[in-house]
Amino acid sequence: MSPVSGVVVVDKPRGLTSHDVVHKVRGKNKGGHTGTLDPMATGVLPVCLGEATKLAQLLSSDEKAYEATLTLGTSTDTLDAEGKVVATGPLVPFDAAVLAKFRGTYLQTPPMYSAVKVGGRKLYEAARAGEELEREPREVTVTRLEVLGVEGPEVRLVVESSKGFYVRVLVAEIAKALGTEGHLSGLRRTRAGAFTLAQAVTMEEAAAGKGLMTVEAAVAHWPSVRVSETDVRKVLSGGRVEAAPVAGPVCVLGPGGRLLAIADVEGGLLKYRRVMAS
Repeated sequence: MSPVSGVVVVDKPRGLTSHDVVHKVRGKNKGGHTGTLDPMATGVLPVCLGEATKLAQLLSSDEKAYEATLTLGTSTDTLDAEGKVVATGPLVPFDAAVLAKFRGTYLQTPPMYSAVKVGGRKLYEAARAGEELEREPREVTVTRLEVLGVEGPEVRLVVESSKGFYVRVLVAEIAKALGTEGHLSGLRRTRAGAFTLAQAVTMEEAAAGKGLMTVEAAVAHWPSVRVSETDVRKVLSGGRVEAAPVAGPVCVLGPGGRLLAIADVEGGLLKYRRVMAS
């Protein structure tokens, strides 16, 4: 059987790591995902197979959207429902006005229970050993933050944010701003870049080959340039090819529409980020 290449959007089930899902879906193919979801989270997890794995890192930089549930009154060591309770606070009424301070661009410190590395160590490994490491805040952007509903201590939110944003940290900080404790009790990713729940299939369906889109379809939302038949070989070998100015990244397509590379246009020439196999 020839190797499979393309992208499939999986509706990740609760309780599995993103790596577990990739392992189940890829079979004997190369595979990778475009952005980790915690085990307790569900929803959109684009899985890249075969040649499409070259696009995984580029696709992971796209904006993400979530539906999140904040439970007020208790905080945990992991900032989510899978951790142990470390503090309690009053059950204060929720005031949506507090959300204004968390919209826009600001610095966010990664949580200790995360895969971010400090000094070559993953933070969650240090956290499990009872250590607290110094973390550098990262610039993040929240483009949308709204209330979907409030029921008792549970507040349902819609969040749209940049790459590398931790919703767990957000809900804990919202609770603090309200004068109490809080943790993330539910998280569902509804969009990752151009990939949405409407495209998603179950992990079992993905493993059976359903829902697979071509690499061309996976990056169709990016601008593109077409090259002539005589320039195809140059592109595939990373050679100099002229192109009109386009804001990158751009898809470099052959005459028949086949994806040859992902590139930027600098000084009227293609500067390649990824070149696909010939």
